[in-house]
Amino acid sequence: MSDLTFRPRGRYFEEFEVGQSIMTAGRTITESDIVNFAGISGDYNQMHVDAEYAASGEFGERVAHGLLIVSITIGLLVQTGVMEGTVLAFRELDWKFSLPVMIGETIRAMFEITETKALPRLGGGSIVGKVSVLNQDDRVVQRGNIVVLVRSKPD
Repeated sequence: MSDLTFRPRGRYFEEFEVGQSIMTAGRTITESDIVNFAGISGDYNQMHVDAEYAASGEFGERVAHGLLIVSITIGLLVQTGVMEGTVLAFRELDWKFSLPVMIGETIRAMFEITETKALPRLGGGSIVGKVSVLNQDDRVVQRGNIVVLVRSKPD
C-alpha cells in the first residue's frame, strides 16, 4: 500500500532569498465576484453594486471593491504553491490602491522577496515581499508589502 501522507509542496523559510520573484496566473474579475464580496463584507456601496448609479459616476461603470482585489491577489499568490503547506501566518499588509478594477478586467500579481528574518522561536521565519497587482494592460492597479511567517525545514 502506498503512503498517502501530506507533503507540502511549498518552500521552507530557508529556501527563500531576497530578490526572488514570481508572477501569478491571471484572474478575470466578474460581476459574481463583486456581488459575492458585497454579501460577505456587507459593503453595498452603490459604486460597486448599482449599475445605473455607477454609470453616472466618476468611472462610468461599477468598480470592484479594493479589498476584493487584495483578497483575490492573496489567493493568486497562494495558488502558485510556493507557500502551500509551509505558511504559518499572514502577519502584515501595507497597501496602496492606485487604479480602479472593473468587471471584465484581468489581474495578476508580481511578488518579490525583499527581506527575510529568521524567527526560530516561532518555528520559521518572516518573509517580506513587495506585491504589484497588474491589469491586462500591465498597469499597476494596487501595490504594497506583505509579511508572512513561513515554517523552517524539519530536522
